[in-house]
Amino acid sequence: MSKIAWKTVLANNSPLILPSAPDALTARLIEMAGFPAYQIGGFALAAAMHGFPDIDLEHYGEKHARAREIIEACELPVLVDGDDGYGDVKNVTRVVRGYEAIGASALFIEDQTAPKRCGHMAGKEVVPVEEMEQKIHAAASARVSQDFFLLARTDAREPLGLEEAIERGEKYLKAGADGIYVEGPTTEDELRQVGAAFKGVPLATSILERGGKTPWVAPADLYAMGYSMILYPTTVLFRAVHAMQSALDDLKRGTPLSRDESVDMPAFEKIVNMPEWSEIENRYMGKSRSPGMVGKMKQALTGT
Repeated sequence: MSKIAWKTVLANNSPLILPSAPDALTARLIEMAGFPAYQIGGFALAAAMHGFPDIDLEHYGEKHARAREIIEACELPVLVDGDDGYGDVKNVTRVVRGYEAIGASALFIEDQTAPKRCGHMAGKEVVPVEEMEQKIHAAASARVSQDFFLLARTDAREPLGLEEAIERGEKYLKAGADGIYVEGPTTEDELRQVGAAFKGVPLATSILERGGKTPWVAPADLYAMGYSMILYPTTVLFRAVHAMQSALDDLKRGTPLSRDESVDMPAFEKIVNMPEWSEIENRYMGKSRSPGMVGKMKQALTGT
């Protein structure tokens, strides 16, 4: 599957807003909503896969398998969360090769110590800067195409302060990263300082709405500060969880599904590409086969 190069996506979107897709259905909905790209983030992935918090309970093998499913379902370029690379430079090399091979467009790795955790949680620690530089060197050497974008994330803001986070970002660029991701600025002033430090460099941060460390700032304002990529790891997840809780509450009360708060069968069949699969089945197995749920209902009503 050929995808647009990440640098091209960045050049055409100011800023690049990246919702998180923990499964194939969410990725397809992101595409249908008109976003130019998306991310596969660890926070939502851990929750969707196992109902776990993002505290390093799942690793490369199982995340790679889920990412493959998601990427196959969506044509958009995707940024994948590579956590801390799952080990030393050997592991980082495997991670880069593995994600590039399944069609990821970009990858970020971070400088936390293991066990890593969500970037907006307390208690983080970071590896020596030299260790992260080695990982970036290995990552840059491992990729097949220079279009595969390497984003180096630093989580140093909380344990070591903003100045150290900025210094690390500068070193990571020199080590071969294509862009910098500074996690966890706590004020608008800190966001401005980071943006000023990396003027003209592909720069990312994340906004965990309703509970994260970084304040919500409008995307246009973040772009004006210097951020070209804005990650939203929880926005779709938190809204979806609330919707599922509401649906379950209605079921318990015996309340029918609201037309205003749900899709219907025809809309859902379009989302999951039922017309395409029906056409394939009909083409090779006869026109009378598998019209889909909507088609079956029409046949029952018309007698055809």
